[in-house]
Amino acid sequence: MTKEFRCHGANPEKLYTLFNLEVPDHIFDFSTNINAVEQREGFSPDIRTVLEDYPDDECFALRSLLSKKEGMAQENILVTSGSNEAIYLIASYESARENRILQPVYGEYLRALNNYSARCLNIFDLNSSNIPVNGTVWLCNPCNPTGNFIPDIQLIDLATKHPDTLFIIDEAYRDFIWTEERQLPCRMLPNVIRLRSLTKIYNLCGARIGYIISSVEAVERLKKRQPSWSVSSLAQQAALYFLADETLIDRTKRYYSTEMSRLISAVREIGFFVLPTSVNYFLMGTDNDEKLIHFLLGHSIVVRHTRNFPGLDGKYVRIAARTRVENDLLIAALRDYQ
Repeated sequence: MTKEFRCHGANPEKLYTLFNLEVPDHIFDFSTNINAVEQREGFSPDIRTVLEDYPDDECFALRSLLSKKEGMAQENILVTSGSNEAIYLIASYESARENRILQPVYGEYLRALNNYSARCLNIFDLNSSNIPVNGTVWLCNPCNPTGNFIPDIQLIDLATKHPDTLFIIDEAYRDFIWTEERQLPCRMLPNVIRLRSLTKIYNLCGARIGYIISSVEAVERLKKRQPSWSVSSLAQQAALYFLADETLIDRTKRYYSTEMSRLISAVREIGFFVLPTSVNYFLMGTDNDEKLIHFLLGHSIVVRHTRNFPGLDGKYVRIAARTRVENDLLIAALRDYQ
């Protein structure tokens, strides 16, 4: 392997630079897991007012709406500047514990914990021997990058059996689940912190907006570590506007239940190995990721390498489904590659 890949999801130009290729006028970016379903139109805030006024430090209106969406009290919700801020807040508080990260997974957990010199250990299953007493377990459900979903009842049972362990469950992609997975209403457990994101499902990547769901005590102690005015007025207004679209999640699930099945079937028919998934992205096997990525770049297509995911090590690429037309372009390019 001759190329030193860096994390490039949502930054496709980095790959073109790495391969010394000219950046095309239009890039079909399959490396970022945002929603391909059309969003509500008409968002037009008073930018001058948004820029002049301080944000609502308590995010009262947004927490009120989220409490109805999640079916719980506002006191159980802390709005954050994206789920990344939530990850760093938790890491700062839990750094003294033994932290275990269920791999392969989003790399920001380890990066945040390393920033606070925390003790970290990678694990690859949730067997009892891997659950630290008085420690923490970090996991992503559904998992990024695999798309695997651990049933809610299994995680509830795990947290109940290990009451002295804190489970941090990143649910950034939960609203994308299109398979017939049984999802349970949110259940508050004292040793569980859930992370949610509005960035992916509502395409608010530039606004940075997410939230924590946990016990009142956990929310209060994390709030004390959060910088004042952390969540911008623009992010709050955007979240309020797009959350008002009560049909988006259902539309999203319907779209991906059809399109993911079609796309994955087509990719498998070409001859690629595809891991099962429950969300809007999947892992596709490759015996030469550098060759494949370079070829697709020549077709203005960007996919996500997996060299920095423990256990995957570049043996797969991650592909997020886009519109049907764009997915057909990907299918055609993969046929040409084979």
